[in-house]
Amino acid sequence: MKTLYTLIRPRAGPRHAGFTLIELMITVAIVAILAAIALPSYRNYVIRGQLVSATNGLSAVQANMERYFQDNRTYLAANGFTPPCATAVPYGTFSVSCPTVLTATTFTLEADGSGSTAAFKFFIDQQGNQWSTVTGGPSGWTSCTTAWETKQGQCCTVAGAC
Repeated sequence: MKTLYTLIRPRAGPRHAGFTLIELMITVAIVAILAAIALPSYRNYVIRGQLVSATNGLSAVQANMERYFQDNRTYLAANGFTPPCATAVPYGTFSVSCPTVLTATTFTLEADGSGSTAAFKFFIDQQGNQWSTVTGGPSGWTSCTTAWETKQGQCCTVAGAC
């Protein structure tokens, strides 16, 4: 015997499991926001890792130039020897060389980037003065006249100290 409740009660059928379109769109929006924040941070992190090659290369070639000066009392070619910066030395994505003419008592070394670091140039002279330039590079990176910029927006006098 059928009661009134069984006649007007909606039929219980199988329920479909899944996501609604709204739930899916909210998930896509959250992922897009996270990606917009994470990708620039990751890119800056990768660039910072590559800039270490420049500072290490400049420090190594500067030490070699000072040893050369100790032996020859000049930074110029002497006694059949050529200065360490006479030919470009590769360090990671950077190439270290002497961009200007050497004198007997002065030199300037340059680390010139390539590939993803092509916008970066780092310099050091015989007195240890450091400076860097960024031309057309990633946003937030600037040139420094008294130090190397190894972290976005910060000029660091000692590599890794900022």
